[in-house]
Amino acid sequence: MIFLQLFYTFFKIGLFGFGGGYAMLSMIQGEVVTRYGWLSPQEFTDIVAISQMTPGPIGINSATYVGYTTIADCYGTSYGILGSIIATFAVVLPSFLLMLTISKFFLKYQKHPSVEAVFSGLRPAVVGLLASAALVLMNSENFSSPQEDTYSFVISCLIFLVAFVGTKKYKLNPIGMIVACGIAGLIFY
Repeated sequence: MIFLQLFYTFFKIGLFGFGGGYAMLSMIQGEVVTRYGWLSPQEFTDIVAISQMTPGPIGINSATYVGYTTIADCYGTSYGILGSIIATFAVVLPSFLLMLTISKFFLKYQKHPSVEAVFSGLRPAVVGLLASAALVLMNSENFSSPQEDTYSFVISCLIFLVAFVGTKKYKLNPIGMIVACGIAGLIFY
């Protein structure tokens, strides 16, 4: 049944998605695009953009969107809302349960060498997951292909560089940067 499959998929993503929403993106893409084919790569790219612009964590926003579209396409809007609730609940549930468990013991054992060693091992894994999410988004749906459409590829790379330098070096507001890049897209595309 699709509802159980949706719950299991997002529960698994929530359970193993260390590092937050951006780290979950590669897992979400692997499950919903590659494994189950619930979304096309272009639809996945669109949900990432929408999830970044809407308030809330990107992993939860993505789960909500995927749950809705996956179910609504087959069963209609009412069931789509149920699908979004199931996917959102499933992706949040592992973190909620883990935080309840960990918070009980963490304050007591936070300085223990074994606990410090676990967190030292998790830090590089989180960085790797974030890097994987960045690489997942560097695809032809986002940057075009220099062989197919040189103009779009160059414009995409320029927008990327301006956004990267603007937020990294000049500490520009990310919301303003999203709006500016959207306007640039309207003008240049």
